[in-house]
Amino acid sequence: MKKYIIVLAAIVSFVALLSFSLKDHPVSDANDEFFQKDSIASVMAFKDVYKVLISPRCVNCHPSGDVPLQGDDSHLHSMLPQRGKDGKGINAMKCGNCHQATSMEGLNQPPGHPDWHLPPADMKMVFEGKTAEQLAKQLVNPKTNGGKTMKQLIEHADDGLVKIGWNMGEGRTAPPISHAEFKKAWITWIEKGAYAPGSNK
Repeated sequence: MKKYIIVLAAIVSFVALLSFSLKDHPVSDANDEFFQKDSIASVMAFKDVYKVLISPRCVNCHPSGDVPLQGDDSHLHSMLPQRGKDGKGINAMKCGNCHQATSMEGLNQPPGHPDWHLPPADMKMVFEGKTAEQLAKQLVNPKTNGGKTMKQLIEHADDGLVKIGWNMGEGRTAPPISHAEFKKAWITWIEKGAYAPGSNK
């Protein structure tokens, strides 16, 4: 009887430890592929990712408030449009009224995309003012990243609204690295464990 109790206790301890480990690490979602973890490579890759995410091209559509930002200095949008429930504006002031399917030609003309919008009100995905650690943790948490799995996050690097950041039209500074370099860093960060700088997770 004593032998069975010891075995049972060992099994319970193992299951508890495994559950804690899976819950604690960002890339252990049951729906995601297995990734080869390397905290150093992951954190190093995120340094390049972070440079892009806090550039005006990303921050301007991921503001802390409900008014999008504008320009290389990230000032409030001149017409003060509001986020709205779905992130596409409110009443007659919809994002798509000015931001057409394609970018308009000319200096500082509205950039375009068929689905131009901010993140929705119930999932704001704020980049503005976030540290690298805060942003990394936000990005891998389905409760704050739009419900995305790791596989979906990798695919998101090629999303049309992400890629338009490198083609915003005349008068806007592009992100500090190319989209190809960003995508490589983004995938490396995730596949090596999606570690947050300054954290052991």
